[in-house]
Amino acid sequence: MHAFVENLNFPTSIALDDADTVYIAESGLPFDGAPPGGSVSRIATDGSKTVLLTGLRAPVNGLTFHKGSLIISEGGHPGRISRLDLASGEHSVIIDHLPGFGNYHTNMALVGPDGKLYFSQGAMTNSGVIGADSHDLAWLKKIQHNYDLPGYHITLAGFAVTTPAIDAATGDTVRTGAFTSWGTVLPKGSPVAACLPCTSAVMRCGLDGSDLELVAWGVRNAYGLCFLDDGRLIATDQGADARGVRPISECPDFLYQIEAGGWYGWPDYYGGTPVTDERFRAPDGSLPGFVLSDHASLPPPRRALLDFAINACAVKMAQVPAHFPAHQGDLVVAQFGDERPMTGPPGRTAGRNLVRVSPSDWSLHDLPALPLSRPLDIAPLFRQFRASMMWRLDLTKYEDVKINSKAIQANIAVNGGMPPPPFPRLTDDQIALFDAWIKADYPA
Repeated sequence: MHAFVENLNFPTSIALDDADTVYIAESGLPFDGAPPGGSVSRIATDGSKTVLLTGLRAPVNGLTFHKGSLIISEGGHPGRISRLDLASGEHSVIIDHLPGFGNYHTNMALVGPDGKLYFSQGAMTNSGVIGADSHDLAWLKKIQHNYDLPGYHITLAGFAVTTPAIDAATGDTVRTGAFTSWGTVLPKGSPVAACLPCTSAVMRCGLDGSDLELVAWGVRNAYGLCFLDDGRLIATDQGADARGVRPISECPDFLYQIEAGGWYGWPDYYGGTPVTDERFRAPDGSLPGFVLSDHASLPPPRRALLDFAINACAVKMAQVPAHFPAHQGDLVVAQFGDERPMTGPPGRTAGRNLVRVSPSDWSLHDLPALPLSRPLDIAPLFRQFRASMMWRLDLTKYEDVKINSKAIQANIAVNGGMPPPPFPRLTDDQIALFDAWIKADYPA
């Protein structure tokens, strides 16, 4: 593995057009002196960058190519989804005034088999209640931020907690509760009407932003979405953290199949398990209480397809196509990694790698370790053999392929497309591209 493009500021998203041209979105969060405002750039084969658009609402969390345009998820306050026409350079808004100014944001969007635009919206809080932990989030740094909006009609259980005031040095305290502003408590039995748009949800609309509708509610922060070849919608969901006024301990991340009309449990169930279960008991012996009192009136909480590691921070994914029959249909998932001690007690690191998921039995498999710091997105170039960007299932290094290219080519000639170990079998199209790559003197 080697770098294709460098000196980016918190890149979050990669998209490929029909010719495998690479586009990258930078979040626009002004960390470490980076300029504020998200941007989208085109990356040439030599790694040079041409900036196409700047001044986007930070953080930019998604970038999808569709019919000559890039669809951009802007997570700022408020969130919105916009379109950049690559031919004309025109930038237009698809849908605006999405929830924002909270813990999480408007996340990636993609076009479904029905031609509608699907996108995920993160929660405003860790677990339903605004707390002082929001001040510790580098992109937020505010306690008095927006509260969560439910996708279904809910009734509150009267959950409330006494916590230090914003200026803890004064010794003052406040009483604060769920689905309301900081320092406010809604009484037990209070109804909260369904909202659209809402938070902690997957929604969809027309490609022009019309006819917004809820797909499913209760996914805390579904940062990654992927339609499988058979049309099923899969989402990564980042489990709650052991932080704030309602900490959830030992909560993993999840992979869900998103189905219309489903409730995925947040804020009272995680992976289908209630927060009162022993698995979520904190080191001090406490267990969280419910914030909703009407679980029976909601759809049954959906169970996860699989659990990722605690604090792995599963983000975006890509499906392996038929060019690679050994793992055709599998998912390669990026794991951004833990943010301890903010999201949990000190301990060994989690994530910061790529993993493979097999949809045949929803099993999780490690991939060979790579020198990755904080992977966020995956864009496999399966249509051409460009060694610097080619995602091989064994993630073979460019230099190894180059050094062994003649031996591989010789074996292909006598073994019907089977290179020597550890290289996987090549298709006929890949063999032709491989030969052309060698004749062109191994372009990177």
